[in-house]
Amino acid sequence: MDMLKRVADYQLEESMLKWEGTFSDYLEMLKSRPWIAQSAHSRIYHMIKDAGTEQINGRKSYRFFNRHLFGLEEALERLVEEYFHPAARRLDVKKRILLLMGPVSGGKSTLVTLLKRGLEQYTRTDRGAVYAIKGCPMHEDPLHLIPEALREDFFKEYGVRIEGHLSPLNMMRLEKEFGNRIEDVPVERVFFSEDKRTGIGTFSPSDPKSQDIADLTGSLDFSAIAEYGSESDPRAYRFDGELNKANRGLMEFQEMLKCDEKFLWHLLSLTQEGNFKAGRFALISADEMIVAHTNETEYRSFISNKKNEALHSRMIVMPMPYNLRVSEEEKIYEKLISQSDVADVHIAPHTLRTAAIFTVLTRLKEPKRKDINLISKMKMYDGESVEGFGEADVEELKREHTGEGMEGIDPRYVLNRISSTIIKKELSSINALDVLRSLKEGFDQHASISKESREHYLTCISLARKEFDDLAKKEVQKAFVYSYEESAKTLMDNYLDNVEAYCHKSKLKDPLTGEEMHPDERLMRSIEEQIGVSENAKKAFREEILIRISAFARKGKRFDYQSHSRLKEAIQKKLFADLKDVVKITTSSKTPDELQLKKMNEVIARLIDEYGYNSTSANDLLKYVGSLLNR
Repeated sequence: MDMLKRVADYQLEESMLKWEGTFSDYLEMLKSRPWIAQSAHSRIYHMIKDAGTEQINGRKSYRFFNRHLFGLEEALERLVEEYFHPAARRLDVKKRILLLMGPVSGGKSTLVTLLKRGLEQYTRTDRGAVYAIKGCPMHEDPLHLIPEALREDFFKEYGVRIEGHLSPLNMMRLEKEFGNRIEDVPVERVFFSEDKRTGIGTFSPSDPKSQDIADLTGSLDFSAIAEYGSESDPRAYRFDGELNKANRGLMEFQEMLKCDEKFLWHLLSLTQEGNFKAGRFALISADEMIVAHTNETEYRSFISNKKNEALHSRMIVMPMPYNLRVSEEEKIYEKLISQSDVADVHIAPHTLRTAAIFTVLTRLKEPKRKDINLISKMKMYDGESVEGFGEADVEELKREHTGEGMEGIDPRYVLNRISSTIIKKELSSINALDVLRSLKEGFDQHASISKESREHYLTCISLARKEFDDLAKKEVQKAFVYSYEESAKTLMDNYLDNVEAYCHKSKLKDPLTGEEMHPDERLMRSIEEQIGVSENAKKAFREEILIRISAFARKGKRFDYQSHSRLKEAIQKKLFADLKDVVKITTSSKTPDELQLKKMNEVIARLIDEYGYNSTSANDLLKYVGSLLNR
C-alpha cells in the first residue's frame, strides 16, 4: 500500500505540473521566465550544468554522469565544453551531429541513455520546462507563431531569438481554427518521455529493403485522404516519424553508420538548416540534438568513402575510450553486479580489483620510456604515488599514445566470465583466482581474439596475478598482527625517537634504566632498507621526516605513521618481515598444534570482521598465502 501511495503521489505531482493557456498567457510567462524558450542544445547543457561539478583526480567532473559512468572524466569534460556549451550559445557547433566513437561496451549507449532519462526528469523541473502548441504531434515551439518580419522586434523586447517556421499543420490550424488570431492559439506544458514518444526519438537500422523513410519523417494517412481530398493536406499526414517526435529534444541514431544512405541524407538539412523534408510539404522546422554512436572500424570505413564527405563535415566526433583507471573500473563491475541476480554471491575482497587490473592492463600501451613499466604506468594513471615520478610524467605518458584506451578487454567480457564462474560451479563465494582462471579460459572461446592479442592478454593475466599475490600476502600479514595500528605506532615512535637523536647528534635515554644510548642504527636501517633507502641517502631521508613533522606541528596537526606514504610503507614492510616466518609456519602446517590452530582462528575471525571476507574465502586466502610463502 505504501508503494501504491507513492505512485499516487507521483501522479498527483505530475498533474499539478501541467499547465494550459493561450499564446497570450505564454508570452506573459516568458517575460519573467525567458529560459522556457531555450533551444534543445541549451536545455541539455543546463541540465548537465545544474547537476553541479566536483574535482576528481584534479579534473572537473560533472555530477550528472558520476553515478553511472566511471573513469571518463576527461572525455566527458571535452564533450560538455567543446560541444554542449558552444551549442547552447547558438554557435555553429549546434549544427553538427554528435558522433560518439569508441570500442564496444565503452559507455556510449549508457551516456545517451543518461541524457534521455535526464531530459525526462529535467522537463518536470522549473528550469527545464517545455511548452508547445497544444494538439501538435511535433509539440511545436509556440514562438513559431510570431511572423518572420516581427522577430527582430521580438528579440529586442524579450531577449529571445526565434529559429524555425510554423509547420504546415499548425499553419492550417491557425487559419481555419483560430482565424489567424495567434493570441488565442492554445499552449500547454509537455513532459519529455521516450515511451510516449515526446521529445525523445530513437532510430535503429534494420534491413534496408524493408525499412521505410517514413520511420524518420512520418507518412500519409490514406484513410484521411478521402476526407480531406488531397495528399498535400497536412491533416492527411501522420507526423509520427522519429524526427517529428524528437522535436524540441534529443534524437538518437543507433549504429548510425550502418544506416542506408537515403536515411543519412535527411540529416544534412536537419543539422545545417534545422529542417527536413516530409511528404508534399515545404521544409519542416525541427529543433533537436542528434546524437549517434559507432565503433572505430566502422567510422574509418565511413570517412574513407568520398561520397560521405558532406555528412562527415557535419559531424563532431567525440572519442569515447575505455576507462584506464583501476579504481574506476572496479566501480563499473560493482555497479553491474549490483544490478544482476548474482548480487548475493560473496565476492572476496580484491577480486574485482584484480579483474580490473587485468582489464586496464589490456588497454594500456607499453611505455616508450625504459624507466617505466606497464604496472607503474597503470598505478600512475590511477593516481597512486610511484617513487621518482610526478604529474608531469603522467601527462607525458598520455601524450605518447593519443589513441590509448580504444582497444582491449571490455567490461562485458569480465562480467560474463564472472557470471560463468558462479553459474557453472554453483559457487556461493568467488575469489580473485577463480576470476583470473575464468578470464583465461574464455580466450579460447572467442574467435575474435587474435593470436597476438591472446599472448598479450596472457601476459596481463600473469601481471594481475602477481599484483594479487602481493595484496594477498599483505592482507594475511596485517591480519596476523595483533592490534596492527598499535604495533605500527609503537615501531614508528621508536624510529622517530632514534631519527631525532641522530639528526640532532644527541643520545637517547633507556626508559627502564635511564642509561644514555646512541641512536639505534640497526633499527633505523632495518626500516629504511624496506623501501630501498641507500646508505648514502639515509641522512637526507631522515632529515626529510623531521621537516615533515615540523610542518605538521606548525599547522596544529598530529604526525602519525600514515602521514608519510614512504614511511608508512617502510613500517608495514618491517612488521610483515618480522612476522613472515610465523605466518608461513601457521598457514602451511597440515596438522597445526593447539596454539597454531588458535592463531589461525583469530586471523580468520579478523579477516571476516575487519576485512570483509567470509569463512570460505578467508580459509582459501590463508591456504593460498601459505603456498606462496613456501615457494
